[in-house]
Amino acid sequence: MKFVLISFLFLNLGMNTEAQKISRSQLRTGDLLFRETASSNLSQAIDQVTQTEKQTHFSHVGLAIIENDSVYVLHASPIGGTCRVSLFEFSQPGGDMARVSVYRLQKDYQAAIPEAVSTAKSLLGKPYNFSYVLSDTSLYCSEFIYLAFEKDSIFTLNPMTFKNPETGAFDPTWVNHYRKLNMDIPEGLPGCNPNGMAASEKLVKLGILELLIAPELQEND
Repeated sequence: MKFVLISFLFLNLGMNTEAQKISRSQLRTGDLLFRETASSNLSQAIDQVTQTEKQTHFSHVGLAIIENDSVYVLHASPIGGTCRVSLFEFSQPGGDMARVSVYRLQKDYQAAIPEAVSTAKSLLGKPYNFSYVLSDTSLYCSEFIYLAFEKDSIFTLNPMTFKNPETGAFDPTWVNHYRKLNMDIPEGLPGCNPNGMAASEKLVKLGILELLIAPELQEND
């Protein structure tokens, strides 16, 4: 299999070009990959109601693993549920290049990684949790990561909110989302989200993923 390197277009994506750039070769098993808000209404709604003092804009998170010199990402996706995908696929939701930030557990917590990876693999194959209410049968992205590291208490659960921080009213996207599910908005129930996880003092931000590896299709002779 041949590979071609495709670089991020920092200026076109509005990126801070002074940010540390992380290459594929610098990734390690256990790194957390936070993907910035996509164009979908739900993605933007997640970011809007989960802001922290860090002022990140993440709406998705996955767990990097290195296998046979290739980088894969374990994550829970609305398309595919809990699954293992290539780094390239994770970085291009819907075919559009996304900005991905790389975080790593602080040294004192890295012993939790092997168990977390094992647990994450055991959770593969479950459907996506569109209700965002903690469940044993379906998982959303940050719930998947929370459970992977639960044994070592790396992350915590906090009361969820679906209200626009500027107006104090429920965001219309969430109102419509839960109306379609025929359920009440789970305001105040325990949960987690990518922005909250990225703000954890147990993590250190390494930088922005710089290069993607895209497999080049073999040509038939």
